[in-house]
Amino acid sequence: MDSYVIDTNFFFNLEVKSGFGSSAPEIIKTFVKLATKLKEEKKAHFFMPPSIVEEIASFDDSHKEYVHDLLTVVTVQSPDVSKVQFPAAIFYTLVDEIRTRSYRGLTIAAEQVEAAGQLVSGKTFENKMEYQKTMGEVVTKLRERYRQATRFNFLDSVADLDLIVLVRELDAYLVSADEGVIRWGRMFGVKEVAADMLLKRLT
Repeated sequence: MDSYVIDTNFFFNLEVKSGFGSSAPEIIKTFVKLATKLKEEKKAHFFMPPSIVEEIASFDDSHKEYVHDLLTVVTVQSPDVSKVQFPAAIFYTLVDEIRTRSYRGLTIAAEQVEAAGQLVSGKTFENKMEYQKTMGEVVTKLRERYRQATRFNFLDSVADLDLIVLVRELDAYLVSADEGVIRWGRMFGVKEVAADMLLKRLT
């Protein structure tokens, strides 16, 4: 019996053409129906770490009923971090990438501070609102660039790592559309099923 560890974005990232539906509630309902059938036939088992369940539960109230249904077919299990082992080479890569991304983020912050200085240099603002609007545009761009430099294609939360460790522990398949999770899952040597291929595999 195959086991699958499911990421949040499988249900809520509507850019993923999973075939399960065109909205989060529809995707969840279709998944629950199929997963229930496969569990009863002892053909598949589905897991989520608690951190992923918390992410899903943080979405708006309109999804609560569907989340409850989802948790009836998914086993919520924490990874046993005391048992799963990884090669030290991965952590050297991880630390080196953290250092590189931090430097990138610092460089971007410095560039945006300089841009802000040029915007306000010698300029008189009529009121506080005009000043805040001008600076707000700079801050927004800083946030976007900083996030792209430090988080894109990277493990940016404990939940991401929980997914990979649980997949490794269970010898399961990782189901995610997050490029960072997929990239690092491959580095950690876990099995995966592309989010847009899960329906075909299960049926």
